Amino acid sequence: VIGMLSHHASDTGYVVFIPLAALIYASVGRHPLVGVAAAFAAVSGGYAGNITPGQIDVLLFGFTQEAARIIDPEWTMNPIGNWWFIVAIVFLFTPIVWFITDKIVEPRLGKWGGTKDTEIEAELAKSEVTEAEKKGLKAAGIAALIIIAVFAALALWPGYTPLIDETKTGPAQLQPFYSALIPGFFLLFLATGISFGIKAGTVKSDNDVVRMMGEGIRSMAPYIVFAFFAAHFVAMFNWSGLGPIAAINGAEVLKSWDLPAPLLLVSVLLFSSVLDLFIGSASAKWSALAPVVVPMFMLVGISPEMTTAAYRMGDSYTNIMTPLMSYFPLILAFCRRWDSTYGVGSLLALMLPYALCFMVAGIAMTAGWVHFDLPLGPHAQVHYTR
Repeated sequence: VIGMLSHHASDTGYVVFIPLAALIYASVGRHPLVGVAAAFAAVSGGYAGNITPGQIDVLLFGFTQEAARIIDPEWTMNPIGNWWFIVAIVFLFTPIVWFITDKIVEPRLGKWGGTKDTEIEAELAKSEVTEAEKKGLKAAGIAALIIIAVFAALALWPGYTPLIDETKTGPAQLQPFYSALIPGFFLLFLATGISFGIKAGTVKSDNDVVRMMGEGIRSMAPYIVFAFFAAHFVAMFNWSGLGPIAAINGAEVLKSWDLPAPLLLVSVLLFSSVLDLFIGSASAKWSALAPVVVPMFMLVGISPEMTTAAYRMGDSYTNIMTPLMSYFPLILAFCRRWDSTYGVGSLLALMLPYALCFMVAGIAMTAGWVHFDLPLGPHAQVHYTR
């Protein structure tokens, strides 16, 4: 669960949580590679799962919105449109990770031969939370509660509800609230980050905030470059008129096949999982797929939210099975720290049981979700009606 929640902290799950899991396992006499496998499965294989929506939801739904507007120019993204779906993934994948780790991976690796206790203790000492950091975490929690309270007041305060459109009825009333979620997430992370830094002693002036923002954006530079070209691709695709042509022709083919909705969405899931073996970035794949599959599925009555959910499921479980995933060399380096003989094949073999079980469970969950017509999130349904 912690591994899936780490997605809110960007690279932290890979860089901090996975090696920390190995240290924790080693400190109690269990094989550290078991910790690496379990954490890697959660962080990367469970990439689609989370307890709360985050930046990845906003990012992917941005592409979904532009694609959906090919058919419906008035369609506006709901950043929490997959909320119930991603929570269900957490509750589905968590027992799977436990079972495979306990019953398959750990027996296969055998008993841990151990290393020098002083080395483990030194490593664990580095990862202990200091008193200053504990104060910072408390301050960050208070700041988060304040931001959430302000948003709740703007939506629920009697006589003053700028985040609710009183002129409309039904789900349309919440559109201002959905639109405010993106700046809301920005304020939430900004307030918690600064509060933590001040109390922990890492932020002493506004110059420190500016410096840290600069360091943070440095890691985002490749994505900013990618987003520039992806935005042009999406815009030119829309201007070309190929989107409606592909969507209409594709929809006619799908209608002629007369396939049930669960099978259609499973096909998207499997296609995205195959692409994931060669293209690691979730946003890169979706920026290319969304302009075709989203409008095509809208024409056969499947909502953009459901299509996005199926894509996310397929994009998730194969992350742990492709050496082309950007963090795969880093995970391999973590493994070699504990076992110098470990190679690419060893790591792939270690993660294969997780990937296979995630795939079977993910397909079953997606098909079942459509079959029972369950809501994907607040005001987000499986079927599309204009």
